[in-house]
Amino acid sequence: MVRHQPLQYYEPQLCLSCLTGIYGCRWKRYQRSHDDTTPWERLWFLLLTFTFGLTLTWLYFWWEVHNDYDEFNWYLYNRMGYWSDWPVPILVTTAAAFTYIAGLLVLALCHIAVGQQMNLHWLHKMGLVVILASTVVAMSAVAQLWEDEWEVLLISLQGTAPFLHVGALAAVTVLSWIVAGQFARAERSSSQVTILCTFFAVVFALYLVPLTISSPCIMEKKDLGPRPALIGHRGAPMLAPEHTLMSFRKALEQKLYGLQVDITISLDGVPFLMHDVTLRRTTNVEEEFPELARRPAAMLNWTLLQRLNAGQWFLKTDPFWTASSLSPSDHREAQNQSICSLAELLELAKGNATLLLNLRDPPREHPYRSSFLNVTLEAVLRSGFPQHQVLWLPSRQRPLVRKVAPGFQQMSGSKEAVASLRRGHIQRLNLRYTQVSRQELRDYASWNLSVNLYTVNAPWLYSLLWCAGVPSVTSDNSHTLSQVPSPLWIMPPDEYCLMWVTADLISFTLIVGIFVFQNYHLIRWRLGGIRSYNPEQIMLSAAVRRTSRDVSIMKEKLIFSEISDGVEVSDEFSVCSDNSYDTYANSTITPVGPRRGGSSTKTLTDRSGR
Repeated sequence: MVRHQPLQYYEPQLCLSCLTGIYGCRWKRYQRSHDDTTPWERLWFLLLTFTFGLTLTWLYFWWEVHNDYDEFNWYLYNRMGYWSDWPVPILVTTAAAFTYIAGLLVLALCHIAVGQQMNLHWLHKMGLVVILASTVVAMSAVAQLWEDEWEVLLISLQGTAPFLHVGALAAVTVLSWIVAGQFARAERSSSQVTILCTFFAVVFALYLVPLTISSPCIMEKKDLGPRPALIGHRGAPMLAPEHTLMSFRKALEQKLYGLQVDITISLDGVPFLMHDVTLRRTTNVEEEFPELARRPAAMLNWTLLQRLNAGQWFLKTDPFWTASSLSPSDHREAQNQSICSLAELLELAKGNATLLLNLRDPPREHPYRSSFLNVTLEAVLRSGFPQHQVLWLPSRQRPLVRKVAPGFQQMSGSKEAVASLRRGHIQRLNLRYTQVSRQELRDYASWNLSVNLYTVNAPWLYSLLWCAGVPSVTSDNSHTLSQVPSPLWIMPPDEYCLMWVTADLISFTLIVGIFVFQNYHLIRWRLGGIRSYNPEQIMLSAAVRRTSRDVSIMKEKLIFSEISDGVEVSDEFSVCSDNSYDTYANSTITPVGPRRGGSSTKTLTDRSGR
């Protein structure tokens, strides 16, 4: 005889509703399912995981290359013809896309943890495909247009890899909870072995990653060399308009080692300071002389060049996001800057700083095309500027320069064989920071060659080069780097080894503990024997939270096997027999009294007593 009881009350599961609702728009209880995830949805999960890794790499790339944001803007300016701050919106968009993908991945992992069937909503699938395609296109474009910049990733890992390794250990330790749950629910021994071997292969590979990490900052503190000298790139371009007297004065106030300048020559033979070919970016030529805006700066007379304003663009475009930090007096001074001549700079810097001189050749039709170097050299010598404080970068007519100005320090802008450098009496190299390795730095030092690297703006990069033993760097951000008292981090090898081993041991201990805790019922069953259990109870004890349809049927089979001996069942079972087998996952069978024939009647109750 079967007695019916009133329907039980279901408490709303807010967290589970939000979990399945946000991920798959399954807000209602009857829409959720403990069935196995379909192969198609598993494929979407793999695609989601791959996109997460790709967007994480892309976000890390854009975060680390902030050292070269101005270089990237200038590169696009030359191609597009107008100035805009491109990296910031790219970084914000990338961060938003990564946050969205990371949120979806967390929801998917939560589905796995609670045994819910994954069913990614079609809107999320569209967003996933769009983000994946956009990221692939963007990375391909940068790889073609800005190929050298990918080397920054490898350089940055020299400074961040030890800490990224600890973060990866923490992440894989947390994920072990989900993996251990999947191991416990696996119905076949082969599946369990596959899960266990794959996971621990990844874990042990991660434990050994530090063997591949090589950082110049893993060194004894006593071996740290002197701070790299700072050379102001076109003055102090973050504090004042580049290549103006104000910019050079700001740099000299910081007591920098030197100033880097780009020299060109006017149509009437006056050397002046200008980096770009035209005047469009750094002057108001489009307002004053729109018909001359696209003409080379060297094709204008000095009288006309002096009429242009060379400071308003800095306040308008704010290329380094620093214009707002200027004091009112500095703001007024920057607004009234003009193009600086070489003679004005030589007078200002005489006896105060070393000058790194780079020459920009004038157009072919320029009247001083063949004599530009001689005119510049004569201007430097005529000014009385100390020759030993001149770093001469142009490679043309070096024998003539050495003969006329033997005190100049000859500098090369390219890597050459040592024999060639010595024949040219080269004393210094001026290279981009991505062009030289630590071993090459040591080799150059052994050959008495000093190396200057450009353009170094980020403190992390400055710290890394400091540890590597770089003698000097050219920087836009000299006012910040001059305040760096020591490398951001420096760690003796013994301390790093101790940190590495300790982190591995803690991670391994936690992972083993998680696996033991998650598989407690399975271990207890295997150690305690199976004679006191029927087959259905063995399956349920081995996987209390098993979620496949087969196990749900097993639960139903157990229930009805007890009903055949006389079980009191509530109406709830008939209501929830479709997708709510989990209601009975933690249920127990208790006797309620004797029945005819000496048997006992039993009722199904949950552990809360209902």
